[in-house]
Amino acid sequence: MLSRDDEQYTRMREFSRVDAAIPFGVSVVPAERRAALKSKLSGNMDLVDMRMLPDLDNKALHDWLIMLNSKLDTIINMLSFQREGFGMLPFTTVNISGGGLSFTSAQRYNRGDLIEMKMLLPLMPPVALYVYGEIVSIEKSGESYAMAVKFLAMDDNIQDLIVQFVFKQQREILRERRK
Repeated sequence: MLSRDDEQYTRMREFSRVDAAIPFGVSVVPAERRAALKSKLSGNMDLVDMRMLPDLDNKALHDWLIMLNSKLDTIINMLSFQREGFGMLPFTTVNISGGGLSFTSAQRYNRGDLIEMKMLLPLMPPVALYVYGEIVSIEKSGESYAMAVKFLAMDDNIQDLIVQFVFKQQREILRERRK
């Protein structure tokens, strides 16, 4: 019979994993915020008018407006990333999957701590995420600590973005091996 820890470990391993260096930051979630945890994308999309552009008789003009709209979306996202501090995050090597991640830190956290992780996934377009998790294991490794985190309060859309990133990284690794 599996213990509770073994079941959690097995569940975390049901997703493919990959090592990646990404902009990444961690902070402990204060007790007063723990009840309202929900992973989310960066930015305030409420301000953006998401209506589709109308079809135009002039295909060249229509295509040009679509391209311009795409560029404006990219600029708005980049400004949002900078405003929310994603541009200042240090690159950290993480081992990430759809169920959790592991990372090494000079700061020691405690098993059971709930943490907020800010990360920027280099997809097209880049995706900035606030993700929450629980520290499920800690190992001292020299002067630092290796920690394993199980994701919490994550909907399928956020999890799908992480899985998409993992598969993208795995494809790049396979391409490099073939060369």
